Amino acid sequence: MSADSTTTNPAQAGTDTSGASPGGRHLGLALFVIAAAQLMVVLDNTITNIALPSIQTDLGVSDANLAWIVNSYALAFGGLLLLGGKAGDLFGRRRMFQVGIMVFTLASLLGGLAPNEGLLIGARVLQGVGAAIAAPSALALITTTFPAGKARNTAMGVYAAMAGVGATVGLLLGGILTDGLDWRWVFYVNIPIGLAVLAGTKTLVEAERHPGRLDVPGAITGTGGLIALVYGITRGGEHGWTNGLTLASFAAAVVLLAVFLVLQSRVADPMMPLRLFKDRNRSGSYATMLFIGAGMFATFYFLTLYMQLILGYSAVKTGFAYLPFSIGMAAAAGISSKLVTHFAPRLLAGPGLMVAAVGMFWFATLETDSSYTAHLMPAMFVTALGLGMAFVPMTVTSVSGVSDLDTGVASALLNTAQQIGGALGLAVLSTISTSAADDKLPEAASSLYRGLATKDFGLVSKAGEALTHGYTMAFVASGVMFVAGLVVAGLAVNAGKQEHVEGAAPVHMG
Repeated sequence: MSADSTTTNPAQAGTDTSGASPGGRHLGLALFVIAAAQLMVVLDNTITNIALPSIQTDLGVSDANLAWIVNSYALAFGGLLLLGGKAGDLFGRRRMFQVGIMVFTLASLLGGLAPNEGLLIGARVLQGVGAAIAAPSALALITTTFPAGKARNTAMGVYAAMAGVGATVGLLLGGILTDGLDWRWVFYVNIPIGLAVLAGTKTLVEAERHPGRLDVPGAITGTGGLIALVYGITRGGEHGWTNGLTLASFAAAVVLLAVFLVLQSRVADPMMPLRLFKDRNRSGSYATMLFIGAGMFATFYFLTLYMQLILGYSAVKTGFAYLPFSIGMAAAAGISSKLVTHFAPRLLAGPGLMVAAVGMFWFATLETDSSYTAHLMPAMFVTALGLGMAFVPMTVTSVSGVSDLDTGVASALLNTAQQIGGALGLAVLSTISTSAADDKLPEAASSLYRGLATKDFGLVSKAGEALTHGYTMAFVASGVMFVAGLVVAGLAVNAGKQEHVEGAAPVHMG
């Protein structure tokens, strides 16, 4: 047990897993509320992607600004997570969860009503702000609402599954809504979900609020440093790693984060207590999640391009093609949530990441005419099974043994690792993919569009082969990232089965 396991909250003191938490609140409804919130936050990383062509046509968005409809959300979300987690610890997690969902829901309404690209990008930023407030509190509320043991492990499993299921549901839902209704519905769909989540928040158990005040210098330097880092990564993938603004962003991130760490070691009530990193299991979980995020989110990007550009799938067909991924992720997370009481986390995460890497290397054998049923579908399922097995133990371990005082920040760090990992992975792998494709055929993507426009099918064939080669190189790199995560988990995460199950309060394992 880690040294900072000092506070026990009411939910952790009991071991009843009969279906109601203390106070008669129903755990089933509470789980639905948290899962729905996590699903809504995660699917917004991908649901807008499929609608981008329609948005560009309808609003006249420039090519330079189109990517920011996606990136602005990731920037605000990733940059403000630590601040959101600390706010939950200080002002009440259920209260901040409600605030975050309200902001997110309002921003979704504004996004759907947006008459131009400027207001749409502004709405996406506001969505990211709401997500950054709600997401850390959602994970922290699991530890206050669900008793340690089976109930909490199941909740953790569902929460972890939403990370993968949400991304694929976003692709599916984005295609259906864009083709069947209008692109604005990719925003409107969040409104009924958000209202349902808000109505159900009474089932969540609020943790005791902790005395203290917000570390303003830490908030400014930490948030500024993370925003500069995410922006630098995003811009590097778009404009090159030697671009002047890219380098300036990285320099600003280094300076701000260095000042932030110095401040955190000196102030009485830090925004990110450095004691959280003294536990090797927690630090190892964050590092592992960084690699998982890097490999997973880039996978969706390249698979979507492959299916639409190379195989000619429509938006709706692409979304449905991802169903095996959702099924595999949900199934594996459910199994893993039961196994965490019997096996140490690295004994689940390690084999899971190895299976996920096998799936990536399977994708690396794709050709321009590969079969969906014989190649894509089984590779998706295998990858999802592996990731589902890895997500749950790493999610549990990241908040295991954390005092109630720090649960929100610990949860925020997990989400931050995933977001930064996703941004970094997409930027790096895009560079690898583009470089490999252009080695085969200069400006391969432009050549494909030019060939389609002029009906030069010879050029289309050559461009398709070059792009597919680029995608497969990205899949190889994704597989390497999963292997790196496996190594980190194996070396750093040495918790036994009891250490990572019980949260902050020791409970007898029979």
